[in-house]
Amino acid sequence: MSNYYDLFDVLTEELGNMYAHMKTYNPYKGCRFDCVYCRPSFQTQAKRHKRRCLACGRFEPHEHPERLGRFPSKKLIFVCGNGDISFCDPAFTEKIITSIWKHNLRCPEKEYYFQSKRPEYFTPFLDLFPANVTLVTTLETDDDQGYEYISKAPPPTERYAQFKALDYLRKVVTIEPVMKFNVHSFAEMIVDLEPEHVWFGFNSRHKSVQIPEPTEQEIFNFLTLLKENGIELRAKKLRPVPCQLN
Repeated sequence: MSNYYDLFDVLTEELGNMYAHMKTYNPYKGCRFDCVYCRPSFQTQAKRHKRRCLACGRFEPHEHPERLGRFPSKKLIFVCGNGDISFCDPAFTEKIITSIWKHNLRCPEKEYYFQSKRPEYFTPFLDLFPANVTLVTTLETDDDQGYEYISKAPPPTERYAQFKALDYLRKVVTIEPVMKFNVHSFAEMIVDLEPEHVWFGFNSRHKSVQIPEPTEQEIFNFLTLLKENGIELRAKKLRPVPCQLN
């Protein structure tokens, strides 16, 4: 294998960008986790909307009730993808879920992602979600040390425990941007969550944001362990990584 693309092609048949297959539905926007890798992406993009909505421009958590029911045409919909829904008033989250139930009457074939870096937020809603809702969380690593310099979100091991505790069948994990990890303990963590699939990708802003990353061999060993345990892998925001693997 001469590079990482070859490696990933061996492990999964589905390559691409997670967001190429979906559109966001944003009746709620904004986040306070202030992840360093979101600053040059989501937070910078949000500034373009400050003339229409000052809260959007500042990436402050806020509601847009006028957008309830305005669903995109894509089959896969990322609910409140321009923020983290865990900052949303639970009463408004119930309205979002109700809007999906209503939309299901006309478009039952669609699928919805609800994603949060504080997955315990979903606990009161587990019995309210329709069957075409999948819960998602991000786990960039299994290492909590120094994570407070990366994000104000719950540290990875706490986030894992919260996600594990959710009594819900449909779960997905996104490992992006991947950070330095322990191969075996991180693989055990992901396998233990029994996700439908895992999205994997690098820091897409590596020129402006520096985060500790695993070696090519560690990536190979980790993804191989996931594949051997029946985890479906999907590529998200890959970049060439020259490597020679044994």
